[in-house]
Amino acid sequence: MNSDIALFLAQDGITTAAIYSLLAISLILVFTVTRIIYVPQGEFISFGALTLANIQQGIVPRSIYVVVALGALALAYEIFDAFKHRQRPNAVNLVLFLIYPAAVWALVSNLDLKDSSIIVQVVVTFAIVIPIGPMLYRIVFQPIADAKVLVLLIAAVATQLVLVGLGLLTFGPEGSRTLPFSDFSFRTGPLTISGQSVATMLLCVALIASLAWLLTSTLYGKSLRATAVNRRGARIVGISPQMSGQICFVIAAAVGTLSGILISPIATIYYDSGFLIGLKGFVAAIIGGLASYPIAAFGALFLGLTESFVSFWTSAFKEVVVFGLLIPVLLARSLTSRVLLDDQE
Repeated sequence: MNSDIALFLAQDGITTAAIYSLLAISLILVFTVTRIIYVPQGEFISFGALTLANIQQGIVPRSIYVVVALGALALAYEIFDAFKHRQRPNAVNLVLFLIYPAAVWALVSNLDLKDSSIIVQVVVTFAIVIPIGPMLYRIVFQPIADAKVLVLLIAAVATQLVLVGLGLLTFGPEGSRTLPFSDFSFRTGPLTISGQSVATMLLCVALIASLAWLLTSTLYGKSLRATAVNRRGARIVGISPQMSGQICFVIAAAVGTLSGILISPIATIYYDSGFLIGLKGFVAAIIGGLASYPIAAFGALFLGLTESFVSFWTSAFKEVVVFGLLIPVLLARSLTSRVLLDDQE
């Protein structure tokens, strides 16, 4: 390996690491606030990428049918809960589960988005995919929000399997790529840097900075941090755990969708591609102990570089080496971490 190849591999590894860091941060956010190990996070990558691909192919994104179906189911849960507790249904949830899916369906069915700008296509992709996050929370996780972590994990695995099935049903077994954001590229020394790589890294940095600002400077962010520190105490001072959970799932869905949009121009995405990518984000989150955002980001950087260089030397064992990184991390944490009871907050 000469220096030119090393620079190329480093560029590829840093670009990939930016995606992994986003996924790791969203996984940590969801876990600290809701105690859910969010296994389905990777499916939003597939849904985001394939929804954008549908738009660019000039067909109605099939994921809108998933949104409408999940919205109807979430609405039924909302009305049943309101009837059970003799309360009025939450007005915001009624809009999100009933009016919003119908409005987006009408929009994408009557507009020709194929020749629109990439910005419009991305915005529509976000508008379709992101609501799936809070709908899943309302249907699957909100009714069992106080259950043990193991129960929440089982529910998360089941949700992931259902989403994979819905992905196959709506998008089919064929993979798709989307158009790059830009054909621009420039040279620096022996290295050619594409505009797509620059856009990926800049968007990831901007999103991480936005999340940091959200968590430290806004009322909603402070409520999420309070819930993460002590859920029972947050509830006592008037912070709704349901609202915190829904906000987390909105953020996680947005991060997963953006990751899919960024990856799809450089790799063919299939209905089940997101699971493997999400697992690598999970490895970075584990390196951060499912608690530390900076360590998880550095873990993602190490993971991306390791994957890139290992794929050059022995691509057949790339996944083995990447997931094998978990072993020393788990051993170290098992020796240094204190045991927490399931219901300890």
